[in-house]
Amino acid sequence: MNIQTEKIEIVKMILETDNERILKSIKNIFKKEGRTDFWNSLTPEQKKEIELGIEEIDQGETDDYDEFMKNHR
Repeated sequence: MNIQTEKIEIVKMILETDNERILKSIKNIFKKEGRTDFWNSLTPEQKKEIELGIEEIDQGETDDYDEFMKNHR
């Protein structure tokens, strides 16, 4: 089945249903698809900081949470 046929079949199903739950689910799918990835909304500086943090984690440069909290309580 080609893409145009798929679209027509989906439209037929949408038009034939009165189930609000299904219609809301379909609508939510399209809303989610239209959202941009949060990464694209970050500034270059924010991206660099996140990438630096990931590098530090990959290199084992982390602190134990409990030890960190002992020093800050």
